[in-house]
Amino acid sequence: MTAPAPTRPLPVVPSPEPLPTLASLGPPRLLAGLDEAPRLDRVAHLARHGGLPTLTSQELVALAEDTELRGRGGAGFPFARKLTAVLDGMRRSDGKAAVVVNGSEGEPSCLKDTALLLHVPHLVLDGALLAAEALGAQEVAIGVTRADVAGSVQQAIDERGPVRPVLRVTLLTERFVTGEGSAMTNGLGGGPGLPSGRKIRSSERGLNGLPTLLSNTETYAQLAVAARLGALGYRTAGLPAEPGTLMLTVAGNRVVEAPYGVPLARVLALCGLDQGQGVLIGGYHGTFISPADAATATLSRDALAAHDAVLGAGAVLPLPYDTCPAGETVRVARWMAAESAGQCGPCVLGLPALADQLDRAVRGGGDAALEAVQARMRAVERRGACSHPDGTARFVASALAAFPEEFERHARGFGCGRPVTGALPVTGHQPPPLTTPAPTRSPAPPQERLLVDWTLCRGHGLCADVVPGIVKLGPDGYPQQASMPMPARMRRRAQLAVRRCPALALRVQNAN
Repeated sequence: MTAPAPTRPLPVVPSPEPLPTLASLGPPRLLAGLDEAPRLDRVAHLARHGGLPTLTSQELVALAEDTELRGRGGAGFPFARKLTAVLDGMRRSDGKAAVVVNGSEGEPSCLKDTALLLHVPHLVLDGALLAAEALGAQEVAIGVTRADVAGSVQQAIDERGPVRPVLRVTLLTERFVTGEGSAMTNGLGGGPGLPSGRKIRSSERGLNGLPTLLSNTETYAQLAVAARLGALGYRTAGLPAEPGTLMLTVAGNRVVEAPYGVPLARVLALCGLDQGQGVLIGGYHGTFISPADAATATLSRDALAAHDAVLGAGAVLPLPYDTCPAGETVRVARWMAAESAGQCGPCVLGLPALADQLDRAVRGGGDAALEAVQARMRAVERRGACSHPDGTARFVASALAAFPEEFERHARGFGCGRPVTGALPVTGHQPPPLTTPAPTRSPAPPQERLLVDWTLCRGHGLCADVVPGIVKLGPDGYPQQASMPMPARMRRRAQLAVRRCPALALRVQNAN
């Protein structure tokens, strides 16, 4: 499917923390109305979207089936099957149920649910109330981890006045594992907000022991849109097998709504970015895909499955040319280890050991250190109380597979000469702000670079004479950097330096 021309970027709500720039790659649905106001209160919401229909449980299941609606929090589980499971759980118990909105975004690379709850909270509440009324649930509980988000949701609840089912929002501890299903229901029930470690589905026993419909913020917003449009109207965007739109967080600081099937490159271009050294899809439990694959990939389950990737919670993280992939991986691995719930050995001991071993390898630990990283990954897989150890190991394994030469060079003590810029964000670090260009502007082509192979360089210094503005020698007579940006006007002189290098240690990295 060819995406329609993008609209102009949408405004944001002032907040103590930086918020995403909202934009749409197609006819806006979840973001409808934000071109006129930064936040839709109850009156503006009803003026833009109209009233919400009432559906029976059977009608709601049929709508979810007809729209192929899936959870947008990570696993992509079919929403109709969740509804059916809760209805089955209610028949086996006393007929009571609860509805939970998972608004926890414990991963710094995700902001889409935060954006929805800050800008269009009533759309999310509509979807949750629609499901609660169909199930006969007495309560809708919303779990969030940011104070500004909790304030926005509470304001929306107050704007509605007394309603049945009861709406409540709870501010939970901000950590990566808070969004795990049992951790969310435990926290909302007044417990510690940690994964239970038991394989009990929330549809059987969730909030306060009741069968619980638990899904993430965007899922309920999509449900509210589908209820108003109907299945046929909802299917006017996206693909036949994956209809509708999806929310993406790009580079950790942009939120974009796009139809399923849109080219990944188009999304990146809207945000003034390109594929860089590769793109991490699905966040820190996700998968890196190569620049070549990212240039042709489309955003759909089937297309990404060909690259062993999934959309997960919709995080899209291009790795820029000027940062060290190995160092970025170590940084995220350390952060993931610190985000442990502290309940099981693979998390408490295994993940810090994995991060330490990875750091040792990147600091020149040799091939043995890389082999030890593989052993550490195997030691934590399928042994945790939740999926956090498996997801962290998968992230590390994906980075090793995507950048094998980088890790090998670092392990052998050569490095890459690039700093770690924090392109993969972690808590406590804000990457430099990005400027979104006009939507019609194509992204600037990547700049060519002059590269030094440290395994060959002998410090002759001839390169600094040929391209003095590019190569700068250190006090030892060797180039100060292994990767140097090269303006187009210097290309001929750089090629001359490559030809004249006695050790054949120079090469030009092409822009494409």
